[in-house]
Amino acid sequence: MFNNIEAVIFDLDGTLVDSMWIWLDIDIEYLKRKEVDVDSIDHLKLQKDIEGMSYTEVAIYFKENFNLEDSIEQIKADWLDMTREFYAEKILLKNGVKTLLDNIKDRELKLGVATSNTKELVDVVLKKNEIHDYFETIRTSCEVEKGKPHPDIYLKVAEDLGVNPKNCLAFEDTHAGVLAAKNAGMKVFAIADETSLPFKDDIMKDADRYLNGYHEIA
Repeated sequence: MFNNIEAVIFDLDGTLVDSMWIWLDIDIEYLKRKEVDVDSIDHLKLQKDIEGMSYTEVAIYFKENFNLEDSIEQIKADWLDMTREFYAEKILLKNGVKTLLDNIKDRELKLGVATSNTKELVDVVLKKNEIHDYFETIRTSCEVEKGKPHPDIYLKVAEDLGVNPKNCLAFEDTHAGVLAAKNAGMKVFAIADETSLPFKDDIMKDADRYLNGYHEIA
C-alpha cells in the first residue's frame, strides 16, 4: 500500500470522522427554516450536485437554486451555528482511523488533510478526537480556486508537504473526492460511508482500491 508513497492525505467528513449524516439533516432543517418545500426536493440529486463543493460553493448553490435572500456569508454562518455543537461534542472518528494514523507515523510518512469543510469545524473535531497534531497541514477548499472534483485542494496539500502528487496516497469517501485526488495524479483509496453507498459503483470504478472499513488494511 505504501510503496513509493511519501505522504498520506485524508478527506475529513465520511473519511476521518463519521459526520456525513449530520449534513443531510442540516440541509433539510435549514431549508425548512427558509420555508422551502423540502418534500419537492430530489435529495439524492442534491447530494450529488453539491458533493465535493467547498463550503462557499455550496452556499452559492443554495442561494441560487432555492432563491434565498440571505448573503453567502450569512448562509455559511447559519450552517456553522447549526453544526458547531455536533462537531465539538458528538462527531467521532471512523473505526480504525487512529490505528492507521499511528501506522503511518511509524513509517515516518507525512500527513495532511484536504477537506471541503470549514477550518473552524475541522480544528474542533480533530482536537476533540485528539488527532489534530498528526497532520502537518490542513487545507479547506475555500482556500483554493475550485472545490472537488477539481484537483486544487489536493495539489495545495501536496505543495504544503513538499511532496510530488504522484507520491501521495489519498483517502476519500465520495466520488467527487476520489476524482479530485485522481485528477491531482495521486493514488486513491476509497473508504465506505453510508451516505455514499448510492454511488458505490462509480467510486469503485475510479478508486485504486475500495475499503469497506479500515480493518481491511493489512
